[in-house]
Amino acid sequence: MTQAQSTALKIAAGLWVIWGLVHALAGLLTIAQDTGAAASGIADAVDPALFALDYPAAMGGLINQHGWNLFWGGAVTVVGAAFIWRGSLTAIWVTAMVGGLLDIGYFVFMDLPGYVNFMPGTVMTLVSSTTILLSGWVWVRQRKP
Repeated sequence: MTQAQSTALKIAAGLWVIWGLVHALAGLLTIAQDTGAAASGIADAVDPALFALDYPAAMGGLINQHGWNLFWGGAVTVVGAAFIWRGSLTAIWVTAMVGGLLDIGYFVFMDLPGYVNFMPGTVMTLVSSTTILLSGWVWVRQRKP
Protein backbone atom coordinates (compact mmCIF):
# COMPACT_ATOMS: atom_id res chain seq x y z
CA MET A 1 0.00 0.00 0.00
CA THR A 2 1.39 3.40 -0.94
CA GLN A 3 1.77 6.27 1.51
CA ALA A 4 -1.04 8.14 -0.29
CA GLN A 5 -3.36 5.16 0.10
CA SER A 6 -2.49 4.75 3.76
CA THR A 7 -3.14 8.45 4.37
CA ALA A 8 -6.44 8.23 2.48
CA LEU A 9 -7.55 5.37 4.73
CA LYS A 10 -6.60 7.27 7.87
CA ILE A 11 -8.63 10.27 6.69
CA ALA A 12 -11.53 7.96 5.80
CA ALA A 13 -11.33 6.31 9.22
CA GLY A 14 -11.45 9.68 10.94
CA LEU A 15 -14.47 10.72 8.89
CA TRP A 16 -16.24 7.44 9.70
CA VAL A 17 -15.61 8.01 13.41
CA ILE A 18 -17.22 11.46 13.17
CA TRP A 19 -20.13 10.08 11.13
CA GLY A 20 -20.58 7.17 13.51
CA LEU A 21 -20.52 9.23 16.69
CA VAL A 22 -23.02 11.74 15.26
CA HIS A 23 -25.38 8.92 14.28
CA ALA A 24 -25.01 7.00 17.54
CA LEU A 25 -25.78 10.18 19.49
CA ALA A 26 -28.73 10.97 17.23
CA GLY A 27 -30.03 7.46 17.82
CA LEU A 28 -29.79 7.78 21.59
CA LEU A 29 -31.47 11.20 21.52
CA THR A 30 -34.25 9.84 19.31
CA ILE A 31 -34.94 6.98 21.73
CA ALA A 32 -34.75 9.23 24.80
CA GLN A 33 -37.33 11.76 23.57
CA ASP A 34 -41.09 11.43 23.31
CA THR A 35 -42.45 10.57 19.87
CA GLY A 36 -43.36 14.10 18.77
CA ALA A 37 -40.08 15.64 19.89
CA ALA A 38 -38.08 12.84 18.28
CA ALA A 39 -39.96 13.16 14.98
CA SER A 40 -39.53 16.93 15.07
CA GLY A 41 -35.81 16.50 15.71
CA ILE A 42 -35.48 14.19 12.72
CA ALA A 43 -37.59 16.26 10.29
CA ASP A 44 -36.16 19.56 11.47
CA ALA A 45 -37.31 21.59 8.44
CA VAL A 46 -40.96 20.85 9.28
CA ASP A 47 -42.91 23.13 11.64
CA PRO A 48 -42.56 21.53 15.11
CA ALA A 49 -46.20 22.36 15.87
CA LEU A 50 -47.23 19.72 13.33
CA PHE A 51 -45.69 17.06 15.58
CA ALA A 52 -47.61 18.10 18.72
CA LEU A 53 -50.04 15.19 18.53
CA ASP A 54 -51.19 12.31 20.69
CA TYR A 55 -49.39 9.43 18.97
CA PRO A 56 -50.35 5.78 19.33
CA ALA A 57 -47.77 3.64 21.15
CA ALA A 58 -46.94 1.87 17.89
CA MET A 59 -45.71 5.15 16.39
CA GLY A 60 -43.40 5.57 19.38
CA GLY A 61 -42.09 2.09 18.72
CA LEU A 62 -41.48 2.95 15.09
CA ILE A 63 -39.55 6.11 15.99
CA ASN A 64 -37.55 4.20 18.63
CA GLN A 65 -36.70 1.54 16.05
CA HIS A 66 -35.37 4.33 13.83
CA GLY A 67 -33.30 5.58 16.78
CA TRP A 68 -31.95 2.08 17.36
CA ASN A 69 -30.97 1.80 13.68
CA LEU A 70 -29.18 5.15 13.88
CA PHE A 71 -27.36 3.99 17.01
CA TRP A 72 -26.18 0.59 15.78
CA GLY A 73 -25.25 1.98 12.35
CA GLY A 74 -23.14 4.62 14.03
CA ALA A 75 -21.53 2.11 16.36
CA VAL A 76 -20.68 -0.27 13.50
CA THR A 77 -19.02 2.50 11.51
CA VAL A 78 -16.88 3.50 14.49
CA VAL A 79 -15.71 -0.11 14.85
CA GLY A 80 -15.21 -0.32 11.09
CA ALA A 81 -13.13 2.85 11.21
CA ALA A 82 -10.64 1.16 13.54
CA PHE A 83 -10.16 -1.63 11.02
CA ILE A 84 -9.99 0.80 8.09
CA TRP A 85 -7.24 2.68 9.94
CA ARG A 86 -5.29 -0.61 9.91
CA GLY A 87 -5.88 -1.06 6.17
CA SER A 88 -8.59 -3.75 6.16
CA LEU A 89 -10.15 -4.03 2.71
CA THR A 90 -13.08 -5.97 4.17
CA ALA A 91 -13.80 -3.18 6.66
CA ILE A 92 -13.85 -0.64 3.83
CA TRP A 93 -16.59 -2.65 2.14
CA VAL A 94 -18.65 -3.46 5.23
CA THR A 95 -18.48 0.07 6.66
CA ALA A 96 -19.41 1.60 3.31
CA MET A 97 -22.41 -0.73 3.09
CA VAL A 98 -23.67 0.16 6.57
CA GLY A 99 -23.05 3.91 6.45
CA GLY A 100 -23.82 4.26 2.77
CA LEU A 101 -27.13 2.41 2.86
CA LEU A 102 -28.27 4.36 5.92
CA ASP A 103 -27.46 7.61 4.13
CA ILE A 104 -29.13 6.58 0.87
CA GLY A 105 -32.35 6.11 2.82
CA TYR A 106 -31.89 9.49 4.49
CA PHE A 107 -31.20 11.20 1.18
CA VAL A 108 -34.17 9.63 -0.62
CA PHE A 109 -36.78 9.92 2.13
CA MET A 110 -35.69 13.05 4.01
CA ASP A 111 -33.39 15.24 1.90
CA LEU A 112 -35.14 15.02 -1.46
CA PRO A 113 -38.63 15.81 -0.10
CA GLY A 114 -37.17 18.74 1.88
CA TYR A 115 -38.05 17.57 5.40
CA VAL A 116 -34.61 18.39 6.81
CA ASN A 117 -32.25 21.32 7.08
CA PHE A 118 -28.71 21.15 5.71
CA MET A 119 -27.12 20.72 9.14
CA PRO A 120 -26.34 18.13 10.39
CA GLY A 121 -27.98 15.37 8.33
CA THR A 122 -27.15 16.48 4.82
CA VAL A 123 -23.59 17.27 5.88
CA MET A 124 -23.27 13.74 7.25
CA THR A 125 -24.50 12.38 3.89
CA LEU A 126 -21.73 14.37 2.21
CA VAL A 127 -19.22 13.04 4.77
CA SER A 128 -20.18 9.41 4.15
CA SER A 129 -20.16 9.90 0.37
CA THR A 130 -16.69 11.46 0.52
CA THR A 131 -15.48 8.70 2.79
CA ILE A 132 -16.84 5.97 0.52
CA LEU A 133 -15.17 7.54 -2.52
CA LEU A 134 -11.87 8.04 -0.70
CA SER A 135 -11.65 4.55 0.77
CA GLY A 136 -13.23 3.02 -2.34
CA TRP A 137 -10.31 4.34 -4.38
CA VAL A 138 -7.92 2.45 -2.10
CA TRP A 139 -10.10 -0.67 -2.14
CA VAL A 140 -10.13 -0.78 -5.95
CA ARG A 141 -6.35 -0.26 -6.15
CA GLN A 142 -5.57 -2.89 -3.50
CA ARG A 143 -7.82 -5.74 -4.62
CA LYS A 144 -6.00 -8.80 -5.74
CA PRO A 145 -7.10 -10.04 -9.21
